[in-house]
Amino acid sequence: MRTMRVLAGGFGPEWEVREVEMPIPGPRQLLIRVRAAALNRADLYMLEGSYQPNTKTQTVYTAGLELAGEVEAVGTDAQDFAVGERVMGSTLGAFAAYALLDHRHAIAVPESLRWIEAAALPVGLSTAHDALVTQAGVKAGDSVLVVGATSSVGLLAVELARALGADPVIATTTSGRKEGNLKAAGAHFVINTATENLVEGVNDATGGVGVDIALDHVGGQLFAELFMATRIGGTIVNIGRLAGPQCTINLDQLSFRRLNVRGTTFSVRSAEERAEVCAALIPEVLPAVAAGRLKPVIDTVFRFEEAQRAAERMRSNEAVGKLVLELA
Repeated sequence: MRTMRVLAGGFGPEWEVREVEMPIPGPRQLLIRVRAAALNRADLYMLEGSYQPNTKTQTVYTAGLELAGEVEAVGTDAQDFAVGERVMGSTLGAFAAYALLDHRHAIAVPESLRWIEAAALPVGLSTAHDALVTQAGVKAGDSVLVVGATSSVGLLAVELARALGADPVIATTTSGRKEGNLKAAGAHFVINTATENLVEGVNDATGGVGVDIALDHVGGQLFAELFMATRIGGTIVNIGRLAGPQCTINLDQLSFRRLNVRGTTFSVRSAEERAEVCAALIPEVLPAVAAGRLKPVIDTVFRFEEAQRAAERMRSNEAVGKLVLELA
């Protein structure tokens, strides 16, 4: 029996290194030799017990949601990828030497990308593209506001909005020292919501009209302010709830401005729905990645043995961009 090291959750407030049996790919599955895996806020929420995706079926589980590596073995009915090919993807169990990945959720890694860069892309690209394109229907010339843009997903949303021709792209932060990172990612305007009024800042940037599309990674009471920062008939998509899932909204603002308000999450989507999201990246997103127009911002790379340090870095809220575990 071949075994492997994993970071397991469900034992307490932190992950534990465990030795477990190496998985065998079933129908439509790829066995991936993991070269790098990236952290997401959801990884910490799972440790806390506040996030339960439908792929997590046991109390004790192998942690991690995002990886890049080589195809080691191919299960029956798995298509499009062969042994040795470089792939990235999102699947529970990424913090391990080997992981199983639905072949429909595997994304080819361009030759120009290093492993740590590839591991930092799948969740952010899928989330940002789904919100901007599938949910909000962005088109060239639309104005886009990204709230909570210094998160790894937020930074990719800023990059993607620029790559798709959005103008202007407005980004928010609560840290003055992170404003430069948002400008470097492509934001035309940056609003520090700790010191500036969000609605006033957006109106200044859009001539008083408001944005066509607002992507919200923060939630909480700031979400309610987006109603007056979005143009009449505009679209608001809530993606994250870092400031909490509740707020008090003004229904008059919602109705008078005839806003389209949507919420999105991947935690309850079926495997088929997630496959559609991955397939949607191929026509225009992957070529942009290969050409270097879309690239992840990497905050820190840790060794597998330093996973707790990586978790502490994420909890500190000091990181700008992705935290990545590199496997030997």
